[in-house]
Amino acid sequence: MPIKDLAAGVRTGNIRSLAKAITLVESRSPDHSLAATTLLDELLPDSGKAIRVGISGVPGVGKSTFIEAFGLYLISRGHKVAVLAVDPTSQLSGGSILGDKTRMEELSREKAAFIRPSPSGDTLGGVARKTRETMLICEAAGYDVVLVETVGVGQSEITVASMVDFFLLLQLPGAGDELQGIKKGVMEIADAILINKADGDNRSRAELASQQYVNALHILQPKSLNWQVPVLLCSALRNQGIAEAWTMIETFRDTMAKTGELQGKRRSQNNDWMWALLMDGLKEMFMGDKNVAGLLPGVQQAVAEEVTTPSAAARRLLEAFKRS
Repeated sequence: MPIKDLAAGVRTGNIRSLAKAITLVESRSPDHSLAATTLLDELLPDSGKAIRVGISGVPGVGKSTFIEAFGLYLISRGHKVAVLAVDPTSQLSGGSILGDKTRMEELSREKAAFIRPSPSGDTLGGVARKTRETMLICEAAGYDVVLVETVGVGQSEITVASMVDFFLLLQLPGAGDELQGIKKGVMEIADAILINKADGDNRSRAELASQQYVNALHILQPKSLNWQVPVLLCSALRNQGIAEAWTMIETFRDTMAKTGELQGKRRSQNNDWMWALLMDGLKEMFMGDKNVAGLLPGVQQAVAEEVTTPSAAARRLLEAFKRS
């Protein structure tokens, strides 16, 4: 299909065109690279109008349950919701779970919802290599709320926070040991903390955890002088606290837009994105170079056996690359 026709289909919200466009930008085939870039350039003027929300939390915190309840609430208020759920890819087989549609069964049946599970591949932080491009395509298709769910492990939270407007960290009730185990870096990037499963016998534990999180946040340097990170309670299973979470996100967006911080953040993210793509491209060129390919096995073995230092080996490979 010609790129202009594909772009036109995306703009009308056609699901088949949307899926084809995302498959094109996710492709690692060099033959698809130019077509994907052309498509993104074509759709760029129609993107950027959505609120981008990253959602993370430890396994078992109820991310999928929350996203489904949250998405259904947003749709009931007239929004179109895209969920980009990044699944962990097996480092052994390269396979991915990709089970998000079965975990969000009710939401997946809604016409105003689009759920796209993406294998994280070998990208740092477990974030799909093309999540940013997918986000732009969904925005061009008219989705005005984009939710990016992370695997909740390693550096994935940091990476997702670098591509969204608002980063929501889900936590379990009963701070205690959980609070002790929270990585300071993750707390520092959160725009809000939401304690899920705050119902029944968990309610009092959730309230205690809430106060402990508030105290912990006071000793951290704030991300913005214009925003105090709130700690809210919710029960996604019982649809409690969902409306309050959205009101809080809307308040954040309005506050950041008025101060110009939201626009500044997106400009900075776009530059970071360019450099990330540039570094990816340079690595591919380097690894595909015939001079490097010829030297690499021997150099790697020499480093492994401590015959040469890693720095000397790297310098030798770079010199070989420069001669190409």
